[in-house]
Amino acid sequence: MNRFWSRLVHELHPYVPGEQPRMSNLVKLNTNENPFGPSPRVWSAIRAEAAETLRLYPDPEATALRRALAAYHEVRPEQVFVGNGSDEVLAHAFVALLKQDAPLLLPDISYGFFQAWCRLFDIRAETVPLDSALRVRIADYARPAGAIIFPNPNAPTGIALGRAEIAALLEMHPGQPVVVDEAYVDFGAETVIPLVASYPNLLVVRTMSKSRALAGLRVGYAIGEPGLIEALTRVKNSFNSYPLGRPAQAGAIAALEDETHFQRSLGSVIEQRDRLTQALTRLGFEVLPSAANFVFARHPARDGAGLAADLRARAVLVRHFANPRISDYLRITVGTNSQTDALLAALARCLGQDTDAN
Repeated sequence: MNRFWSRLVHELHPYVPGEQPRMSNLVKLNTNENPFGPSPRVWSAIRAEAAETLRLYPDPEATALRRALAAYHEVRPEQVFVGNGSDEVLAHAFVALLKQDAPLLLPDISYGFFQAWCRLFDIRAETVPLDSALRVRIADYARPAGAIIFPNPNAPTGIALGRAEIAALLEMHPGQPVVVDEAYVDFGAETVIPLVASYPNLLVVRTMSKSRALAGLRVGYAIGEPGLIEALTRVKNSFNSYPLGRPAQAGAIAALEDETHFQRSLGSVIEQRDRLTQALTRLGFEVLPSAANFVFARHPARDGAGLAADLRARAVLVRHFANPRISDYLRITVGTNSQTDALLAALARCLGQDTDAN
């Protein structure tokens, strides 16, 4: 506390990001980073851009990147907005689209930043409980709303809705903005970007941190009808004219150009996710069906916080959430083959099992 703080700062309960420890020989599976790295073309593009133009301000409209994203997703450049990571894009959407007179609807178990932004921007929100299987149920959103937001796949559960289900939600609320956060969609879910052409109230937010392995560059974007994009742009230009540096823009374009690397990386993550799910099941875990680059699992014999602490003592870091409905679950990032080996060995020791979990 400090006497110079504003009343707003006193009242905030900030989002807590995943731990970024400075420990050697740590198996880090807590922040859903892609272990297989970005395309080699990214490094070349960043080096070239930094060597030639780092003294200059970047294009505030990120014109070349927006064109590349539009071509990749088969939309028009005026339907694309870019920002400094999807968190910034989402925050702009909260101000530009989700601050309505009626309450914002969002899942009770979802991305923690959503509640933080509601408090920061003074947005009235109502949480809609996931069902007993921790799934978003579209029928539960058949209620008055000013706007709706949810991740697909959901985080931290990893469970995805199908495109037809989201289309049904859009039909249910044609007069309200609906924001779908597709941070993890590339790992096994259906994108709803094709629905943008039919639903002018739909905004789809994506990141290049996960499937493109560019978490350190901070590149996020949104796709929607031009009117929604204009709203985001007005907020952006009232906050920061230059959210994306030149190396970030160049690296993102290079990543989009290497589809072979992208598909190979996705395949590796999915292969390791399947292996991890099967091995955890053999260890006695309940594992939710995941369409993301992580799994959400609990063991009937252990509480989540204690098991996470035991793993950390063995230099394996996973994510635990204190929400009462999910406090026994661990969110475990899909890692490399050797990281999975280390995790499974540590879990077997934590559980007192001598059998081979692999």
